[in-house]
Amino acid sequence: MASHQTNRMIIFDDGLGQLGPMTDLRASFEIRSGMYTTAGRLCAQYPKTLAGYRVPQRLETVVAERANAPVNVLPDEEVLYCVNGRWAMPDPDLNLTVGEALVEGPTDHVVAVLFRHADAEYFLSTGQLHERARIKRLSQRVLYRYPWDVIASLKETIPHDILTVRLLDARLPGEGATVMGQHPVEVHRTAWVGPNVVFDAEAGPIIVHENAVIRPGCVLCGPCSIGAGSTVVDHALIKANTVIGPVCKVGGEIGATIFQGYSNKSHDGHLGDSWIGKWVNFGAGTTNSNLLNTYGEVTMRIEPDGSRHRTGLTFLGAIVGDHVKTAINTSLMTGTCLGTGAMIARSTPPPTIVRRFAWLTDDGDRTFQYDKFIETMKAMMERRDQKPGPGYLGLVKELYDACAGAKSPAT
Repeated sequence: MASHQTNRMIIFDDGLGQLGPMTDLRASFEIRSGMYTTAGRLCAQYPKTLAGYRVPQRLETVVAERANAPVNVLPDEEVLYCVNGRWAMPDPDLNLTVGEALVEGPTDHVVAVLFRHADAEYFLSTGQLHERARIKRLSQRVLYRYPWDVIASLKETIPHDILTVRLLDARLPGEGATVMGQHPVEVHRTAWVGPNVVFDAEAGPIIVHENAVIRPGCVLCGPCSIGAGSTVVDHALIKANTVIGPVCKVGGEIGATIFQGYSNKSHDGHLGDSWIGKWVNFGAGTTNSNLLNTYGEVTMRIEPDGSRHRTGLTFLGAIVGDHVKTAINTSLMTGTCLGTGAMIARSTPPPTIVRRFAWLTDDGDRTFQYDKFIETMKAMMERRDQKPGPGYLGLVKELYDACAGAKSPAT
C-alpha cells in the first residue's frame, strides 16, 4: 500500500486545543508556532500535497477568506492524508499505510490518519475513527494543547524552520554589521540593515525576511526570525528563541516570544516568554514579568471561568490575544492572559486573567463598546493597508456577543 507521503493532505482543526484567545479568530493550524505557522510547517514537511483544510463551522468563512486551499471541501481523491493542525513537529520518518491512524496516547486525540475517501470524510465530519481503523498509539504528547506548549517548543521549532528554508535572494548582513558565531545568518536582499548591528549566531541561526528593517545599534540573538516588512527599532535587543511575524514594529528587550504579526511594541520595556496575537499595541514602557520571585513553577488560567493550570515552566510571561491595547508603563505579571480585544489603561497591574473586550481603568472593569472597538480595529488595520473581510467582522461580532458580558476575576 502507498504511504501517506504520496497522498494529498487535509489539515484539520479538531477544536480540542485549549489555546485561549489565540484561537478566537483563527484556526489551530494558523497559529505562529515558530518561524512558520503550524500549517506552514506541515506544508514544508509534505511539499506539494496540500489539498485543503477542515475547520469548525464558526471558522469556515473567515479561514476561507485567507486560505491558500479549499476549506471544508474534500477533493475527489481515493485516499487522503488528514493531519491535525496542532501537530507541533511532524515526524519525517512516520510511514502510515492506508487504513491506519496515529493517536496521541495520553489524550486519545488523533494526530493523523491515512484513510480512503469515505472513511476520511466520516472522521473529519464526526471526529470519530471508524471501527475498522488500525491504530498506532504514541506514548507521548505531540499536539499543542495549551499556549505554554507553543512557547516551550520555540527552542526546537525556530531553528528547525529556519534551517528548512533558504532565502533565494539572500545576502550577507553588510559591512557595518558584526556577525558572531557559526550558525547561518541570512538577510533578504530587500531588507535594510543599519550600522552597528550585531548578529549573535552563537546559539542558533538568524533570518531576516524581505523588506524588513533593522535599525542602527540593534542586537539580534539566534535562533530568531524577523518577518517580512517588520521593523526593529534603534538599539533593540532581540534575544534568542524570538519570532517577529510580518509587518510588526518592535523595540526594547524581547526574548523567547512570538509575534503573530501586525503588532507593535516599538518602545522600551521588557517582553519575555510570551505569545502576542495580531493587531496588538503596547504603550511605551509596557513591561512583563516572566519569572516568579520564588523561582517556582508558573501556574496560569487561560479562561476567566477556567481553572488554574500547572504549566511545567519556570519562565512564562504573557499570552496576549488579538487587538489588545496597553497604556504607557503597563506592568504585566508572570503568567498573565489578556483576552481578545481588551483595553488595559490602569496604573496598577491588571489581573493575571483579563476577559475578552474588557476596558480596564483605575475606575474599574467595564466593557469595550462594540462600535468603538470596531472603529479602533479598523483604524489600526488601515494604517497597515488592511481591511477586515465580512467573515472576519462576523466572527468578531459573534465573539463579542458571547464574551462581552462577564467580569474579569480579581486575580
